[in-house]
Amino acid sequence: MQTEVLLPLIAYLLLVFGLSVYAYTRRQQGSFLTEYFLGNRSMGGFVLAMTLTATYISASSFIGGPGAAYKFGLGWVLLAMIQLPAVWLSLGVLGKKFAILARRYNAVTLNDMLFARYQSRLLVWLASLSLLVAFLGAMTVQFIGGARLLETAAGIPYDTGLLIFGISIALYTSFGGFRASVLNDAMQGLVMLLGTILLLFAVIHAAGGLHSAVDKLQQIDPKLVSVHGGDDVLSLAFMASFWILVCFGVIGLPHTAVRCISYKDSKAVHRGIVLGTIVVAVLMLGMHLAGALGRAVLPDLKIPDQVIPTLMITVLPPYAAGIFLAAPMAAIMSTINAQLLQSSATIVKDLYLGVRPEQITNERRLKRFSSWATFILGLLVVLAAWRPPEMIIWLNLLAFGGLEAVFLWPLVLGLYWERANATGALSSMIVGAVCYTLLASIDLHIAGLHPIVPSLSLSLLAFYIGNKFGVQPRETELKPS
Repeated sequence: MQTEVLLPLIAYLLLVFGLSVYAYTRRQQGSFLTEYFLGNRSMGGFVLAMTLTATYISASSFIGGPGAAYKFGLGWVLLAMIQLPAVWLSLGVLGKKFAILARRYNAVTLNDMLFARYQSRLLVWLASLSLLVAFLGAMTVQFIGGARLLETAAGIPYDTGLLIFGISIALYTSFGGFRASVLNDAMQGLVMLLGTILLLFAVIHAAGGLHSAVDKLQQIDPKLVSVHGGDDVLSLAFMASFWILVCFGVIGLPHTAVRCISYKDSKAVHRGIVLGTIVVAVLMLGMHLAGALGRAVLPDLKIPDQVIPTLMITVLPPYAAGIFLAAPMAAIMSTINAQLLQSSATIVKDLYLGVRPEQITNERRLKRFSSWATFILGLLVVLAAWRPPEMIIWLNLLAFGGLEAVFLWPLVLGLYWERANATGALSSMIVGAVCYTLLASIDLHIAGLHPIVPSLSLSLLAFYIGNKFGVQPRETELKPS
């Protein structure tokens, strides 16, 4: 166990808990559910940008993505940059209209919005179950990434690191709620930026300069410096699919969407778009380029996902490695706390209160139930992460694709198509979920496309056809007052 690496990390975790305690003391009066799950919709532009970025940038971006860049080369760095408009798309498409309607409906979760729009309890149950299943996979990826970081950089056994990491996150998220989550996201976003920039420069220096690093990659395999990447994996069809999966489809991710109903005012949206896009650009370029060039420094890694933590302890002094270990740790923690809170909100608000609506006035029971639901979910994910796969990026993309196939069209068309109805939305969700599950299970790539492309295409068609058979809305639901 490397004490010099571990001590700064412990200090960082204590700071996270300190912010959670601060967030708890800053809770405002009013509805417990709105405060615990949305922080009373009080985010400014800087915090909005950082929480959206930190939620979007995950273990896949700091562990899995650089691992893929290590394996496939500079072409994967270019591919990663197509995620650049993710924050702009999320706030631009959902943005003001989504927030106005959320306030009108007093919506706490994405499923609140769907129920207010479509008036279908069946749709809410289907959406809730889909969300919980997909988030279980997505959170498992984050826990695996955190445990691997501790294993590689600090010398802590995987199982022990998983327990430390999982219990820490479950405790601070269940204790502090949404306000703690976004405050930690703001701090973690700054840590990620600083850590990314310094690690990239350290890797380039260790490789003898940028030109020398690229020359070494070419000597290892000329395909590592080509646009198509090692193993010619980066075909045009793959790149188009990847853009839909990790950029356009992000609009339909519940934990991203809920950030778009929790900001303070329109000024916060505009500032969030600009700052968020800049931060995403720096993080994506920095981490993936560090992963790709890291092969010039560490040419013989057996597990690509270990490239970032291994580089940290190779190219940085021990205490610096401990400090900058907090950068990928921050990315992982911020994504998990968003997904944990959204899962807990689904259990409490969409499922429990859907069956027992009279309990909404029992704030003491709701507080206890919400905190315990968040904590127990965290422990369940620890168990799911006990035996990890070799490359977590594929598991992460599988979970993301499932959420997008279910939520994207009901959310976007519900906002912008006044005649959209519950039958169309249900048809879209069912067809999207079934199609994506089947194609992903048998690993079928039609015309080289990722399963998300035919799944979203068929779910859009299903929405249109189902809408023809459903009852049209009697009044315009989506005309902001």
